[in-house]
Amino acid sequence: MLDRESTFALPRTVKLLQKDFIPVALDQAYQRRQKDTEGEFYRKIASQGPRSDFQNTTQGFYVADATGKLYFYNNNRDPKKVQRLIRESLKEFLDSPPGQISVLQAETRDKRWNVEPPEGGLVVRVRAKVLEGYEETTDQWKKIFQSSVSRDNLWITKEEHEALVAGTFPTKLQQRIARFHLVDNTRGEPPMWGFADIRELKIELNSDGEIHGQVFLRTVKGEERGYEAELKGKLEVTGGKVAKLEIVCLGKFWGEGQYTGGAPKGKFPLAITFTLADGTDLADRIPPQGSRGWIDGYLR
Repeated sequence: MLDRESTFALPRTVKLLQKDFIPVALDQAYQRRQKDTEGEFYRKIASQGPRSDFQNTTQGFYVADATGKLYFYNNNRDPKKVQRLIRESLKEFLDSPPGQISVLQAETRDKRWNVEPPEGGLVVRVRAKVLEGYEETTDQWKKIFQSSVSRDNLWITKEEHEALVAGTFPTKLQQRIARFHLVDNTRGEPPMWGFADIRELKIELNSDGEIHGQVFLRTVKGEERGYEAELKGKLEVTGGKVAKLEIVCLGKFWGEGQYTGGAPKGKFPLAITFTLADGTDLADRIPPQGSRGWIDGYLR
């Protein structure tokens, strides 16, 4: 969120990346753990920078060539500084281009960290936004967070897809939505809810395709967090498949997590929307954040 509104907000930087680089966006929590060809290549690059302990985050901006040679690493979001470093890296590369480059063959593929949407299932785009409650600020970084809209994906299995077509809203799907997607992820990576945190949950689908529901989430232990909201939506079926799925969840949220600091004080309105993906966005294939490294646990 910060990067889109700061580091990569300068048109010159975007144009430079499009013209002279091959931009790659990835979740380093995957690549630094992957026991496969892709993970090895990423760690080769990252090990040349200051964050070479792969038991911890290696987050940052890297510029490297196809041999894995690192030209620069930076974890500062200053737009002008990043642009300068990118230009310097390009000049260094052009002054001494690599010789023969061998094709990197994907000889191994770590199944744990390379997952695909469920075959026959559905992908739903999930977005969240805090509607009000923040204190006024002149801090440019806080302003970005305060106006941000988050993005995640909800995965629905083939069996759950069939149940929705038949007119029922599966319990497991309700629980997955509540635990992993009714979160405040507008300022960073949020803590997910446990089963015991679900105090009330009921999502119903009537014969007209209308969706109604209520949810009450509150932590049992740890930092005090909660969310009490109503859900409303619409589902349409065409040719035995879900053709439209739209849900809006609106209610009061309170609390924050270790990586989602800066929340409004007290209870504040949080809106979360669910919209069926059509596959036109490359991001539709990104695994849900709550599934990171344990897809079976996410889908159970």
